[in-house]
Amino acid sequence: MGCVNGKCCGRYPQSSDGDSRDYRESGPYNVQGIHVLTQRSLESIPVPSHNFHLEYSVHTQRGYYPDSPDKENQDNLCIRTQIQGNPNIHFFGVFDGHGQFGAQCSNFVKDRLVEILANDPSFSDDPVKAFNSAFLTTNYELHKSDIEDSMSGTTAITVLVVGDTLFVANVGDSRAVIAVQEGNRIRAEDLSNDQTPFRKDEYERVKQCGARVLSVDQVEGFKDPNIQSWGNEESQGGDPPRLWVQNGMYPGTAFTRSVGDSTAEKIGVVAVPEVLMVQLTANHLFFVVASDGVFEFLSSQAVVNMVASYTDPRDACAAIARESYKIWMEHENRTDDITIIIVHIKGFSNSGAGTTDGPSATNIRPMRFNRGTSEVSFTSGSELYHSVRSDFSDLHPCQHVVSTNRSPAIIVPSPKHEWPSEQ
Repeated sequence: MGCVNGKCCGRYPQSSDGDSRDYRESGPYNVQGIHVLTQRSLESIPVPSHNFHLEYSVHTQRGYYPDSPDKENQDNLCIRTQIQGNPNIHFFGVFDGHGQFGAQCSNFVKDRLVEILANDPSFSDDPVKAFNSAFLTTNYELHKSDIEDSMSGTTAITVLVVGDTLFVANVGDSRAVIAVQEGNRIRAEDLSNDQTPFRKDEYERVKQCGARVLSVDQVEGFKDPNIQSWGNEESQGGDPPRLWVQNGMYPGTAFTRSVGDSTAEKIGVVAVPEVLMVQLTANHLFFVVASDGVFEFLSSQAVVNMVASYTDPRDACAAIARESYKIWMEHENRTDDITIIIVHIKGFSNSGAGTTDGPSATNIRPMRFNRGTSEVSFTSGSELYHSVRSDFSDLHPCQHVVSTNRSPAIIVPSPKHEWPSEQ
């Protein structure tokens, strides 16, 4: 459950190494097996087609906003098991709302997205096509709803488990990461790539759509707007580049894709997801899906290290929430909302998982789909990832099609983009 006053993380027992072994040793469970800090039981769901199961827990809490003490938690999460009645298909999603009506937006999207996806008749044959359709249709329905989304919206990071395969669809700057066992080391592999102006491809795309890309200091005249360099501020929580209309000081979004944000759509913000496919092996230990309240100051590797240090994902959720809160308060006088889903992959084995050296150990590979899709790739460190997207080569980078046909089988195109060669 979320914290009522946004400050409960400050009461987490502290330790010099940033871990939480002190409260773990004191027994953080009540007699019903509910975790005292996260107020969650441990959940487990089977994947019978490959004879393994998923063990998971979640945690969400509102941020600490001293100037807005009544501000609600705008994060939402969704876990839906047995999609289409299939015991081998399960959905996990985190939705980070923003703007005045961000909570309503994230709540709407977390319900509608999975419903549209689950009811798409093309889902089993072409999950990428179904994901594109679900995101764009949800975006259209949000625009047509009673929710005022001109300056509000939500990010969405989702993981769909289909047997021994993960499909990761991302819009915005929340993140999914998977842990890979390599001998005695556990390595973090990003399953999504934050869609912000820090990315050269996204920067160029929104610029072509008419966006001004400037930090707050630049748009207010404190820094030279012609110097298009923001250094490493992305990881430091400083003054990031944002999107602005040509002759105004709005909307100021620090992301380049979202659901909602109809005003920002006019300058290139789109709801088209980037979709990644992962074939699981015995070397994959767990995955984490979380809002940027976690990843603003914690690296993917740091989060994976913390999860790996706990047997119970509820302990890991509590530790990550506490550490995220602590670091936010060290850098700013507030914190963001914090939402985490941790999913352990239990009992998985296959004949191709014997090696732990090189990219083949993670077995992240391209999928082959019907005509209308194509393979693109990007490099992260020394590893090669692959994703797939809709291929409409004649589509303008900021053009997006919204159909008035509300059928879940709508085919909607993705804007052209290239993955960056470096992170």
